[in-house]
Amino acid sequence: MSAEKKNNRPTVMKAIRQHEFGGPEVLRYEDAPVPEVRKGEVLVKVKAIGLNPPDWYLRDGYKMLPPEWQPAVPFPIILGTDISGIVVEVSEGVKEFAVGDEVYAMVRFPSYGDSRAYAEYVSVDVSDLALKPKNIDFVEAAAAPMSLLTAWQFLIELGHNQPNPLQPNRHEPVPLTGKKVLVNGAAGGVGHFVVQLAKWKGAYVIAVASEKQGNILRELGADKFIDYTKQNADEIVSDADLVVDCVGGPATGRFLKTLKKGGALFPIFPLGFCGAAEAEKLGVTVSATQVRSNGTQLSELASLIDNGTIKVVIDSVFPFADARKAHERAAKGNIQGKIALTV
Repeated sequence: MSAEKKNNRPTVMKAIRQHEFGGPEVLRYEDAPVPEVRKGEVLVKVKAIGLNPPDWYLRDGYKMLPPEWQPAVPFPIILGTDISGIVVEVSEGVKEFAVGDEVYAMVRFPSYGDSRAYAEYVSVDVSDLALKPKNIDFVEAAAAPMSLLTAWQFLIELGHNQPNPLQPNRHEPVPLTGKKVLVNGAAGGVGHFVVQLAKWKGAYVIAVASEKQGNILRELGADKFIDYTKQNADEIVSDADLVVDCVGGPATGRFLKTLKKGGALFPIFPLGFCGAAEAEKLGVTVSATQVRSNGTQLSELASLIDNGTIKVVIDSVFPFADARKAHERAAKGNIQGKIALTV
């Protein structure tokens, strides 16, 4: 830290910033001001950062969205939402956390460019924050929040009343005990948590991924594994109660035929789905939600991580300055678990 205030609070930090939309090459490791701590916030010295698809969507300008939905952001921006670290400052009146607490969070999501997670210091609203699980390291903790909250809010408890702009109705989780659940993209960030939560709730879980990911998915609780490079799950599975498609997109409609009448299809990324009429004809509910920051849920999930119910799988870890390489790894696909940065 090159510049400091008299109270030794740093004023300058390193961050990964971008000054334009584009590929991984637009990410710059450079100086940035340490954020001020506003009412209801704490300042976290970041130890690790978890990467998520919205990071590269925003980096690229959300090109997959219609023009009217593409966010206008004030450059330079700092990407990211998921962090773990140590509280180094609390604002006046904050009683929930103290200096020295080890914490993790999904910071201010959804927002565009105001999350500021790819940085040495991040200001976090206490409502987004939870104490870090004790039995995992900072990397695993940083890798969990967005993906695990997504799985939790889709499957267990929504935890917010914010509407999904892609559907008129409120998303509602469905009972899982004794049900047959198909998870497509089961080895990815969200998928490997969906497998574990569904199994925890007593479902029979069918996991779809590539062959090399079969062993880890069985270890995480999958009852049956389908290698999508050899078999099409939508052609061999029938009478499922729920399909969670962690790949999503326009092709998610192919799973409608795998479901029994009264079943449900939850595409994690529903953009482009055009099978609403067919779903209604088949008696299938298609529903999704947009994940929201929730420190209370992260606290509950920390207990499940600490008692071994949930394991965080790490695909790869990169030094903070090599965020560009981490995004290049993400672009190659076939990710097993999560990608993280160490600060």
